[in-house]
Amino acid sequence: MSCTNKQACCFTKLREVLKQYAKAAMQTQPPDLLQWSADYFTAVARGDIPPIKQEQERGPWSKWKDVTPELLKILHQRVGGRLIITADELAHMWKSLNLPEDLFTSVMNVGRFTEEIEWLKFLALACSPIGMTIAKTLKIICEVLHGDHDQGPPRIPFSTFQFLYTYIAEVDGEISASHVSRMLNYIEQEIIGPDGLIKVNDFTKNPRVKLE
Repeated sequence: MSCTNKQACCFTKLREVLKQYAKAAMQTQPPDLLQWSADYFTAVARGDIPPIKQEQERGPWSKWKDVTPELLKILHQRVGGRLIITADELAHMWKSLNLPEDLFTSVMNVGRFTEEIEWLKFLALACSPIGMTIAKTLKIICEVLHGDHDQGPPRIPFSTFQFLYTYIAEVDGEISASHVSRMLNYIEQEIIGPDGLIKVNDFTKNPRVKLE
């Protein structure tokens, strides 16, 4: 095997390892991400079962009932159309809505955000536990981004949908890039009209669109 092939093989394996790690971190929501990460990779290296919490064990997830699409819509309005926002400012906005601070920390950890946050990525992760499935998560995001001032059914630019779907699928780790590409190509070629917008029904009611 050539050096190039070895590097490609290594990159593919690394990508899969990181996908599984990100999914496990999101599922477990560890209070100390660094220590949990050390325990996780130690277990994987030894061939042991890594410290991943099961559905019924997820204490922090029960608090997601405090996070509603309505509150996320208010949060989005306060962000004011910015693509990038500082962690301190977003944390202050989150706290002002009386949302649990540990949930903010969980999203920060899963997204590996630092001082500057890509707002759409943060919003996508904040919507994920509410939606539970990718289609429902994207539906909630679409409704949040659409806003109450716009008339008609919730809709967003296809380019925004493409960015969000790709990101959520990468974090999820269970959906292949080829499947994501096929779905996006189909939606763009067969559904999207001249206005370049995608409506919720376009990806929730069309039997040929399977995002999962």
